[in-house]
Amino acid sequence: MPTVQQIASEIVAREGGYVNDPDDPGGPTKFGVTLATLRRLGIDLDGDGRVTANDVRRLDRDRAVAIFVAHYFERPGIGELPAPLQPSVFDMYVNSGANAVKILQRLLGQMRLPVAVDGIIGPETAGAAHRAQAAAPDHLVDAYGIARRNYYYALADRRPASRKYARRRDGGKGGWIRRAETFISPRFHLSDAAHRARVAQWG
Repeated sequence: MPTVQQIASEIVAREGGYVNDPDDPGGPTKFGVTLATLRRLGIDLDGDGRVTANDVRRLDRDRAVAIFVAHYFERPGIGELPAPLQPSVFDMYVNSGANAVKILQRLLGQMRLPVAVDGIIGPETAGAAHRAQAAAPDHLVDAYGIARRNYYYALADRRPASRKYARRRDGGKGGWIRRAETFISPRFHLSDAAHRARVAQWG
């Protein structure tokens, strides 16, 4: 089982370098760390008294890993979840914040382990997740990954500007879908044809 530091390093590698995509609500981002995150944490890397896009550009990999471990793993309590589930939920938390937990909470409800869908990992959610893992040890991680993939497709259904993250220009799987499938067993990956059929309605 990889360490939290290793998982965070893999997330940083997946996220890539500095980008400022006008279609991304996160705005200026580097290694997955947004300008809003640096402002929230008060991280002024150039020492000018303001937290701006220049501070995002100055962010290095080690600082990004430290931010993820402290604020996207430890603070939300992802370590309270079953160990096999932690990498995918952690990765999704970096990508979508509390929605990562809400996806899990809805999944637990579908497994007849209903919990409040509030995006918070408390004793109720953690306990239900451990019961789900015990009941379906070979399926919970895949079920979460599939629910995550479905979340991305549904988000792109609602937000046309985000479709480029789910579908490449050539029609193949976009970064969001490939990212979700990193945590899904190959037997549950969508075929290229199934992906194209799913996104055909986008035109």
